[in-house]
Amino acid sequence: MPDRLLQRLAPFGFVLLWSSSFIGARVGVRYVTPLLFVAVRLCLSAALLVLTMLVLRRSWAVLRGRWIHCAITGVLVNTVLLDPAHVAMTRMNAAPIALIQTLNPLLTAALAWPLLGERLHPRQWLGLALGTTGVVLIVGQEAFHSTVNLDFALLTVLGVIGLVGGTLYFARFCRGIPMLEGATIQFLAAAAAGVAAAALFETPHADWTPAAITATVWNAIGVSLGSMALYFVMLVRGSAAHATANFYLVPGTAALMAWLFIGEHLSALTLLGLAVSSVGCWLVRRR
Repeated sequence: MPDRLLQRLAPFGFVLLWSSSFIGARVGVRYVTPLLFVAVRLCLSAALLVLTMLVLRRSWAVLRGRWIHCAITGVLVNTVLLDPAHVAMTRMNAAPIALIQTLNPLLTAALAWPLLGERLHPRQWLGLALGTTGVVLIVGQEAFHSTVNLDFALLTVLGVIGLVGGTLYFARFCRGIPMLEGATIQFLAAAAAGVAAAALFETPHADWTPAAITATVWNAIGVSLGSMALYFVMLVRGSAAHATANFYLVPGTAALMAWLFIGEHLSALTLLGLAVSSVGCWLVRRR
């Protein structure tokens, strides 16, 4: 696929795949404890990547001592992001969690300026502010419902901080690393951290129904491998702020999928937050 076509299609593919992860996770945590669900998902992704490396006879030598950077990135953008979000999904719907994750573009843009030298136009800052406003609406709604919901919402914010850190770390240290070799190390490290978290912080339990197996396999292959590959392609070919702006389109897509496939209700405030965040994404990405 030509680079220009890949660059144009990558954001749409990323949004669809990443949005579908919330549906898979909401189904999966009905049958599998959340940290175990993430650990199995990451282990399956890592195993598939290692198998691909062996089949293609790719060498680890190309990493040239930079494997530690890949490992740190993998733990931050996978384990640290996914574990809190999946715990929150045991109590919260998919759309609010997806909307909270749109804090990623604002935090990334704010830190990319001093750390990476990436500057934004005033209208792009306005777009980031609108996106954050949508998040504030949802967090405020969860706080109004109960302090328990607020705790889970704040737990999701903690995961977003991990994603921001991993995004900036990748942009600073991993852009020149071959995609397959780098991703394999990322998922091996993330899987190890996921297994450790499941063992330390919960009593793992699973009822491996067909729905649970399907959700796990889809989130491992379609989302962890597919969407993260597109995410890193966008980071390599563009700025961190521009790549992360696509997160503003995820909540609306995830909310629509959740309504269609698992019957989740959408409140008026959630819809307002989705609309505001979508406008924010358009402003950031508009040339």
